[in-house]
Amino acid sequence: MVRVKVCGITNLEDALAAIQLGADAIGFVFAKSPRHVSIQEAERIIEKLPPFVNFTGLFVNANRKVVEKTIKTCKIDTLQFHGEESNGYCSYFKRTHKVVKAFRIKDKKILDLLLNYDVDGYLLDTYIEGAAGGTGKIFDWNLAKRAKTLVSPVILSGGLNPGNVAQAIKKVRPYAVDVSSGIEKRPGKKDLRLMKEFIKVVRNT
Repeated sequence: MVRVKVCGITNLEDALAAIQLGADAIGFVFAKSPRHVSIQEAERIIEKLPPFVNFTGLFVNANRKVVEKTIKTCKIDTLQFHGEESNGYCSYFKRTHKVVKAFRIKDKKILDLLLNYDVDGYLLDTYIEGAAGGTGKIFDWNLAKRAKTLVSPVILSGGLNPGNVAQAIKKVRPYAVDVSSGIEKRPGKKDLRLMKEFIKVVRNT
C-alpha cells in the first residue's frame, strides 16, 4: 500500500480532516514558506490530534538547536530536511528519529547524490531555482524510477494532485506520496474536496 503524507498543515481543521480521510502522516513546515507554522502553532494543533498518526517536521538548513527545540516541544516523529544538510547532519538526528532527506530533481546528475546519504527515506521533489519545495510542478518520473534502483524507500513529491497521482504511482511505485499545493484552496489552506479525492485515488490505485 502506498502511504500518504499531507504536508503544509497550518490549522487544526485541515489536520483533523487529513487524519479522518486516512492520511498516514501530516507535515508541518518550520521553514520560510507560505505554509510556515511556528513551533507554538504546531504544538497547539498536535496536542488536539488523535493517536497513531505520524507527525513530520520539515526544515531547511536549520540550526541543530532549533530542530531539537521543535522536536521537544511538538513531539515530532519524523524529520524531513529540504536544504543542503549533510549526511553527517542527518545522521546526528537519525540516532533518535526517523530522517527523510529531500532531493530536488533537476536532471540525472542529482541521482549520484542519493548514494552519499544513509537516511530512512529519500524524498524526490521538483527542482525550481530558489524554491525548497511546494512548487506545484512535476519532474521527470523516469528519474524517480532510476532512483529506486539506487536507494529505498523513495517518497514521491512535486506537483502531485488528484488528477495525476494515479499515473505517478503506476509509473514509479513509490513507498509513499507527499502532497501539499496540489490539494489547496490557497497556500496554507487545504481544499477538503481535493484532499478527499487525492487520498481516495491513492487507495484505489
